[in-house]
Amino acid sequence: MQMLPPTQTNPTGRLIPATLLLVATLLQAMPATAANHLMMFAAFDELLLQNVRNGFVDYDGLAADPRFAETIGYLATADAAVLDGADGGLAFYINAYNALAIQGVLNGLSPSSWWGRQKFFKRQKFRVLGEKVSLDTIEHERIIVQGDARIHFALVCASLSCPRLSSRAYQPEQINLQLHDAARRFINDPTRNRFDLDRRIAFVSMIFDWYSADFEKAAGSLQKYLARFVDNAETQEALRSGEFEIRYEEYDWSLNGRYSRADP
Repeated sequence: MQMLPPTQTNPTGRLIPATLLLVATLLQAMPATAANHLMMFAAFDELLLQNVRNGFVDYDGLAADPRFAETIGYLATADAAVLDGADGGLAFYINAYNALAIQGVLNGLSPSSWWGRQKFFKRQKFRVLGEKVSLDTIEHERIIVQGDARIHFALVCASLSCPRLSSRAYQPEQINLQLHDAARRFINDPTRNRFDLDRRIAFVSMIFDWYSADFEKAAGSLQKYLARFVDNAETQEALRSGEFEIRYEEYDWSLNGRYSRADP
């Protein structure tokens, strides 16, 4: 396959991102539903590239960009055919969750308090594929049920202790690699998980407590699951042998970015 250059210019001289150039070459050969879905992925991908840096989200930038509102509108009216394919549904719902969590912040809600989390995750409803659903419903009834524990490192709930929001949208044909990278980055991020090899104490995210059954089902134990992704070889071996004491870190629900209209 011929590689596209990073950017080209249109007749006005403005740069055209390579993602959108690639999309433009594919649209004519696709059915309308598939073409619209590809455009949504491409638009969200460009939005993330422009407004997310190392997981830090520029909510003001997203609020000001009409493409973000268009993405939310697409999620509401998309045809269920977008879920076709082995990984199409998983990629769609992960992107939907992350986009709608951003929209929740733009709506003025925050998960920073217990009551705030009830409203943010459960009471707030969005239209997805023509159905009104909450973030909690998308997470538990659309994504977790697919059985891949790595999704816990891809879903971003607009808070500092959540996984860092990726600067790229999830794509069906790349999602296995993307989820593996998300798991590896999160588990080796010292601001979220620390492994004291000398004392054999692992200070890990509350995510591993809340969803312990998923990790135990995937690997037999939490420590064996962590061992799959930890970079340090000695730490890997100690985790496989179950030598660590597990301690869960306090979760920081502060906003994972900048939004001028957020509550102080």
